[in-house]
Amino acid sequence: MEIQKTQINSFFHPKTSPFKHNTLNHKTQFLKPFKTPEFSHSINSLYNKPSSLLLNTHFKPNLPLNYIKQTTQIAGNYHVSQEIHSLTQKLKKGNLSPLQILQDDGDWSKTQFWAVIMFLQEFCRFPEIIEVFNAWTKLQESRINELNYSKLIGLLSESGMMDEATLELQNMKNAGLQLCSEVYNSIVHGYSREGKFDEALRYLNEMEETNVNQDSETYDGLIMAYGKFQMYDEMVNCLKRMENNGCLPDHVTYNLLIHELAKAGLLNRMERMYHTLISKRMRLQSTTLVAMLEAYADFGVLDKMENFYIKVRRLKTVLKERIVWKVARVFVENHMFSRLDDLANDLAIRKGRTKFFWCLRLLCHGCQLSKKGINTVIQQMEEERVPWSVTIVNIISFAYMKMKDFKQLDMTFAELPHRQVEPDFVTFSILYDGNKVGFEWSRTLKIWRKYGYLEKGVEVNTDPLVFAAFGKGLFHTTVEEMSTLLEPKMRKKKLWTYEMLFDFVLKHHGSSP
Repeated sequence: MEIQKTQINSFFHPKTSPFKHNTLNHKTQFLKPFKTPEFSHSINSLYNKPSSLLLNTHFKPNLPLNYIKQTTQIAGNYHVSQEIHSLTQKLKKGNLSPLQILQDDGDWSKTQFWAVIMFLQEFCRFPEIIEVFNAWTKLQESRINELNYSKLIGLLSESGMMDEATLELQNMKNAGLQLCSEVYNSIVHGYSREGKFDEALRYLNEMEETNVNQDSETYDGLIMAYGKFQMYDEMVNCLKRMENNGCLPDHVTYNLLIHELAKAGLLNRMERMYHTLISKRMRLQSTTLVAMLEAYADFGVLDKMENFYIKVRRLKTVLKERIVWKVARVFVENHMFSRLDDLANDLAIRKGRTKFFWCLRLLCHGCQLSKKGINTVIQQMEEERVPWSVTIVNIISFAYMKMKDFKQLDMTFAELPHRQVEPDFVTFSILYDGNKVGFEWSRTLKIWRKYGYLEKGVEVNTDPLVFAAFGKGLFHTTVEEMSTLLEPKMRKKKLWTYEMLFDFVLKHHGSSP
């Protein structure tokens, strides 16, 4: 049975909320304008000098030394930036190759050269990178050094050009240059990111055989890649190899391990690493705390989830709504509805009063069937001119139906056209179930027919948290059960409207709308 936008089958088994879910560090230094009383005084005194002094070419104002250095640096930086801009404009035109431009210019400074290399990397012109590197280094023999090769190999490895990166590593060896951990780390991490662990370990072995210093970064890249490819046994073995080689794991290594194990849902291993980190008095990163919180929420481990939620709050860490949603679901499943208000308030402090904030507040009072609480939240939404969504409508409607306050339920349904909210599958489910417990639905159906709601294709736009809070109801479960009896071809080909869906269910329960 096909439905519009959201498939009924995916709706029956909601797994996620509709609140959807680099190796180079670039640091920018900003020069602050230099301004001191001495400089201001010297300028004022300059203007107070006789005109004869101003005409004296040998006159030098008493400017502070730092100011002179800084203005010189600013002028130099401006000149360099103009040169780089001119160079990149030539490259963008595409009339000349980088090699031709280098030949025309005669030579480039180190800054110009790396600007060209980064330009070529951005546009994936990798063969030209090596050509330009070879041509530029030939202009001065001193440029064939460990630093330049290290940067080139790092850039190629990051871009996934592993054949080229290993070729440049061999060129380093042929040139008799000293190999360092930075070069090998680039190669090991590059192969690891691609899942080519045999190649990665071959170069790790080469590091050990040639006595190249291995640091924690060497193994951290491997551990991260093992986590990416869900190779968790290898990840732990990598930690053991690291320790056996005399490279002590630091707080980055342990945080990385905990984070990856948390994402995998391996709670026991995750907790062992966590206790090791704590016993070594290493720093636990906020992102690791959040990963552990999410893992406990995924498995519904209430006490530990609460404990880590408190830790996250103390650090004033901003949680993504996806994680707040998971925490809220655990509270709902354990009938701890008052905690939803606490979650909402924390969310408001960190991210403002989002749509999810109002959803949590209404759920808090709706699940407790508090008419006063619901009215208070609605009034606050009116004061702040917050538009309603179908999720908001369904929370309010569910609560009134549970309370059997059919007058308020009728008024809520009648409000939909004025609120510019179209009912979805859940809204129709509440209407049907309300009718079964005494709600007179004829007025609502008349209004909804007038606005063409019953001819709309079936959609599910309500947050699944609402199902966890109120349950699915008779209509919903009936559609689930009966849809499994339909032929697969019918489910795929037929576009279901709410009118058809009502007829479909009513055949099994009698009466008609």
